[in-house]
Amino acid sequence: MSQILVSQLRKTYRIHERDPGVLGALRALVRPRYRTVEALAGVSFALERGELLGFIGPNGAGKSTTIKILAGILRPDGGHVEVNGRVPFADRERHVARIGVVFGQRTQLWWDLPVGDGFALLRDIYRVDPVRFARTRDELVALLHLERLLDQPVRQLSLGQRMRAEIAAALLHEPDILFLDEPTIGLDAPSKLAVRDFIRRTNRERGTTVLLTTHDMHDIEALARRVIVIGHGRVLADCGVEALRDQVLDARRLDDGLPEDAEDEGMTIEAVIARFYAMHGAAEA
Repeated sequence: MSQILVSQLRKTYRIHERDPGVLGALRALVRPRYRTVEALAGVSFALERGELLGFIGPNGAGKSTTIKILAGILRPDGGHVEVNGRVPFADRERHVARIGVVFGQRTQLWWDLPVGDGFALLRDIYRVDPVRFARTRDELVALLHLERLLDQPVRQLSLGQRMRAEIAAALLHEPDILFLDEPTIGLDAPSKLAVRDFIRRTNRERGTTVLLTTHDMHDIEALARRVIVIGHGRVLADCGVEALRDQVLDARRLDDGLPEDAEDEGMTIEAVIARFYAMHGAAEA
């Protein structure tokens, strides 16, 4: 049985619209106007235990909405989802005990507390055995080079330092699954390499299932064997990185009349994804 099973997942949002200016604001108060946005329109996929999946797509494609549903934060409007045999939003307390979540632009650590105190609070929240917690914390601190950060308040950390601390925080209770939503956003090159290396080791050595969303195609090339491309709330492709590249190159040869053995120099994964979005009308917003 798949560790993560998603079938025909649907989610819509009702967005308030208003015209610009003071008059537009007054009209919105008197006669509010709304439009419905379909964030997910029948998304389906399965993920086996120990996989590392790259979940990619343009802005507004539905990546973060999918992550939030899998994490139990949002309830879908339709379809079925199971994670570790549980429906996330229906059995949230037991569900969150077995997952770790990192959102690149949000923090789960306490802003004014030292990192080490934040880790201790998470130990109490997840009710982790003290001996087991100390062993896991020390291992994560060493692997992510956090020794000198434990006594610093989170608000004093650089973005790269904070992201390393956030990843450690998400793994303190030794979850089976790690959801990473843009974990390298805004990081400098050394910090990105450190985070990538840790994600790879966590997946390979601990067998942790990882679902990674990112706009950084270098993350995808370095980490993922399988990718799902999503656009307009639908799955556009579910395959390996090389298979995706081949699909785009075959379409390019047909469109441009190139011979089958034509070289495609400079066709980086970024170019492949951009061309794939254009082929499917899902260009970056």
